[in-house]
Amino acid sequence: MNNREEQLKAFDRLLTVMDELREKCPWDRKQTFESLRQNTIEETYELASALIKDDMNEIAKELGDVLLHVVFYAKIGSEKGAFDIADVCNKITDKLIFRHPHVYGEQAVENADEVSKLWEQVKLKEKDGNKTVLAGIPEALPALVKAYRIQDKAANVGFDWEKPQDVWAKVKEEIAEFEAEVDSMDEEKATEEMGDLFFALVNAARLYKIRPDNALEKTNAKFIKRFNYIEQQAKEKGLSLKDMTLDEMETLWQEAKNL
Repeated sequence: MNNREEQLKAFDRLLTVMDELREKCPWDRKQTFESLRQNTIEETYELASALIKDDMNEIAKELGDVLLHVVFYAKIGSEKGAFDIADVCNKITDKLIFRHPHVYGEQAVENADEVSKLWEQVKLKEKDGNKTVLAGIPEALPALVKAYRIQDKAANVGFDWEKPQDVWAKVKEEIAEFEAEVDSMDEEKATEEMGDLFFALVNAARLYKIRPDNALEKTNAKFIKRFNYIEQQAKEKGLSLKDMTLDEMETLWQEAKNL
């Protein structure tokens, strides 16, 4: 691992290259906040994918891509005379110090759960902080992640189940309500009840310390791997999936599960 001097030198090298690219490269010179926005979103998802895989080399690579975007935005901000990378670093450092009174102040906490609750309480006290408990949750967050954040913020001010197992009654209630609406063929109400069911399941995941987005992504990857096996086996037999019966595909699915 590099020492602090080497880390600072590497960051300074990145800033220098960014300055040169902004001056000399037509593509880099053309970029704006808006033109980079979608790329930033994609890079963030690529980092999230690497984190799910727990691939250290890939994580380091994707972190570099995200860091490049931070430096790029800061460079554009400095050209506008609005802010620079020092402002970016100082703002987040000041925020971290303010939001950790148990480290930089006299507040006492005993565990990570108490830190999370303190974090939300401190944010409400910030000069330019959120005015309500649920403020600050980005509207564009994926619905699954947003549901988790909503519930987490509410829980940090005491609006939560007393025991994790208490949530299962709510999950079963939502399943019954969804089934009732499906039976009545009311699409709008069924959609609403499915949303309620998802929300309850996300709550269950949170209470059992499971990130629902991570859990679902792992299941997605597992399904893709097994389905790809079925498709590959079909090709080796000169068949397309459409030519196979469900029973034949199920047999291959069970084979894939045992790989």
